[in-house]
Parts: sequence; C-alpha cells; structure tokens
Amino acid sequence: MRIPRAPRRQSVLRHTVLAACVGLLVTLSACTRDNGQWKLTNVSGHLPDLGFSLQADNGQTVSGASFAGKTTLVFFGYTHCPDVCPETMARLMQVVEQLGDDARDVRILFISVDPHRDTPQTLHTYVQAFDPQHVVGLSGSEKQIANLARRYRVAYQAEKPDGNGSYEVTHSSAVYVFDRTGRARLLATASDSANMITDDLKHLIKQTS
Repeated sequence: MRIPRAPRRQSVLRHTVLAACVGLLVTLSACTRDNGQWKLTNVSGHLPDLGFSLQADNGQTVSGASFAGKTTLVFFGYTHCPDVCPETMARLMQVVEQLGDDARDVRILFISVDPHRDTPQTLHTYVQAFDPQHVVGLSGSEKQIANLARRYRVAYQAEKPDGNGSYEVTHSSAVYVFDRTGRARLLATASDSANMITDDLKHLIKQTS
C-alpha cells in the first residue's frame, strides 16, 4: 500500500473546487440541509437508488442489491490519492468507531475512479489497512465507472502523467449515504465532521430499523 504523502496545496485546491461544484449541483437540485432533522444534506428523492454491478476487492462481482439491509456509505476515490481520500477514509473510520454496535450493519463502499491502477488486489490491500470488516473496495471498466459517476453526479478527471508516468485523479469528495432499502438519503461533504455524520447515521438507522 502506498503511504500517503503530505497534502499539496494545488491538489487540495482542485479537490475543494470540485467539492464545491458538487455542492452547487445538490443545491440546484433542491436538496436541503434540514436543521430540524438532519445535519447533513438531505438528498431524499433527488438521487437514484443504490444501483451498480462492479468487482469487489475479493474478486467477486457485487451489485447494489448485495448490500440490501445495510446502511451504505459510498465514496469515489482512488488508492494513489495523496490527501483527500486517506483523510476522508480516516474520518469515516471515526464514524464507525463512534457508532459502536450500530456499525455492524453499516458498509463503506470505496469506488475507484482509477480503474487502470486499482486492481482488486490493490484495492484489497488498501481497504484492509482501514477496516476489512466495514469497508469494501470496488472497481470496474472505464465505462462502468464513468456511467456510475454520471448516475450520482460525481466529477473526476485524470491529470497529465509526469515523467515517470505517475498521475493524480481530480475527483469529487462527497460521501453518499443510502438507507437499508438502497434509497439515497444524505450527502456528506468535506466540511461535515465525523460527529455530524455519526449523529445522522444513528438517526437514519433508528428510522429505518
């Protein structure tokens, strides 16, 4: 597994700009932050249900239906990401810890936007370093990833490779939350703390139990 290096200002700025674009799209879609019920952005009725067919980090093909009965968090990233991805995953690990017993029916899907490098084996090593019980790495063909990203309005773009052939992928940083039935319910952005995500997940789990 690659050890994340220190965040670089240019990369962070690119991710911040794309995150703001996603936030704008959500706002234009009439999604709201319900100060009475939710701390995160309420996307109920504005995004499609959890639907995909991809290859998991264990080599098996899984679909949205594979996670029926689970409260599912979806994050689009890649294993070579130097800053936003490890930071987001670390925040979600805090959420899992804070959920306690409620975490047993929560799954985090790490969907790669870099299918060329993120083989199932690479993803397996990556998710194992975080939490093999709750995190599943997913990848697929370029077309599969592009179609799924379009489905959930995720922006991503591979940057120009350097002299060694290394490159970064600029991508949205939002975390999508689906309830036990696979309905899209909430959206967490980089500005939402682990405590905020935990509070809303507890409420959502209780609401749909």
